[in-house]
Amino acid sequence: MSTADTAIEKMSDGERFSAKAEIAGAVVSTISSFDEAVAYAVDLCQKRDLNRYEIDDSGVNLDGVKKTIAAPLLHEDEYAHLVETCADRDISCIRDGMRSQLAGVDIGLTYADIGLAETGTIVLNCPDEELRLATMVCEYHVCILPKSKISADAYAAESQLTAFMLDSPTYTPFITGPSRTADIERVLSIGVHGPLELHILILED
Repeated sequence: MSTADTAIEKMSDGERFSAKAEIAGAVVSTISSFDEAVAYAVDLCQKRDLNRYEIDDSGVNLDGVKKTIAAPLLHEDEYAHLVETCADRDISCIRDGMRSQLAGVDIGLTYADIGLAETGTIVLNCPDEELRLATMVCEYHVCILPKSKISADAYAAESQLTAFMLDSPTYTPFITGPSRTADIERVLSIGVHGPLELHILILED
């Protein structure tokens, strides 16, 4: 084990999670409120180019298309705050109808249910298709992880993971860094099967 690895293993679970997530290619920040998460997501959306992809032979018509933040399963007051903030920046917000957005959305804003410090992995319990699709078709995934939900590893989170998996039907992705694949000629490509960037906001709770 290298000196750097030894140092990481001596960290607290929160520190170790951040270090491992960054090694996997995620961007990790600390926030103190949901309002900060909204400001972060909206600012990121403004800084990145509009991206939409062809899903049939008709091509993509970008006339009048606004940048979009998909935020399924937020609490009503949280979603209302997001909508209000986006309105001032001319950004659209959606929380459902993701099957009509398969050409992509700009930002997916979600909560993580568990963070695994061992690998810097976020775990989302997705019983709802809207949340599942939002994390797959967004160009940039911004995920809020309450610090209290960081566990040392999957063994430490076993009871919660078991509850997710027994609550069928469900879908429980383990996400480590942005989407990546080397299926084609062993060339690593980022963002092919999912988000190009993963931004994890650790919420001090």
